[in-house]
Amino acid sequence: MAEVPPPGSVVVADWHRCKDSKEYFNKILHKKRRKNFGLLESPVMPPHVAVDTVHYKIFISGKSGVGKTTLAARLAGLSIPYAHYETTGIETTVVYWPVKLRESGRVLFFRLQLWDCGENALRRFDHLLPSCKEQVDAVLFLFSFTDRTSFDDLSNQIAKWTGPPFGRVVKLVVGTKVFVLNPLFIFDLFMHCDVADRDVRDFQETWRLPLLRMGGEVSDGLGDVAPLLNCLAEQLWHQDCVTAGSVGHRSQQETVTLL
Repeated sequence: MAEVPPPGSVVVADWHRCKDSKEYFNKILHKKRRKNFGLLESPVMPPHVAVDTVHYKIFISGKSGVGKTTLAARLAGLSIPYAHYETTGIETTVVYWPVKLRESGRVLFFRLQLWDCGENALRRFDHLLPSCKEQVDAVLFLFSFTDRTSFDDLSNQIAKWTGPPFGRVVKLVVGTKVFVLNPLFIFDLFMHCDVADRDVRDFQETWRLPLLRMGGEVSDGLGDVAPLLNCLAEQLWHQDCVTAGSVGHRSQQETVTLL
């Protein structure tokens, strides 16, 4: 399994809170809310600001009901669908996220195209999964803290993405439906959480994959999604640095040089 860089060793983790990041993050915000970018849209920087955009395809994997569509909406700053519905085919969502490389100070826009496909649709139509796997750069394996079966299914999911031709595919695990730790609701949290912290630690020791948690309240800011997007960007850029020479398709100018 590919080496996982320590968190914050490749990109500046809290850069979205720094003053020098505002010029870039303002391009993905409108009235302090995230802009919705279509497939052919992108942030427009002033002519005097040179910044490359790197493109990646991300597949969201997980059992039905774990929150794949909700996660995609959350990462893109879109309205979250509170009523569950089964995704009938492939849905794609575009997320732009600026990062600052720690070593060089270089700023990059990460264009993450999230692919979400319903579990039932994948079973019914044989052509959907190959389409999702084609030229994929990363997989987010989702489980719900309120659904033990989704956690137990992780090993089966990850095993399908182990070895050739997926050795270069970045793999992250995301636990969804995390409750807010409010002392008034500790009992409710205990009653509804089916996956214990001990189970999570054992899983990480076995698979050595980054595991992040998403859930709780949603704000209009960037703090909710920054840890996951920064981690994903860091893993993707590190993987490209390891396999430098095969990234000609990444930038808009097709001339991104890995540092």
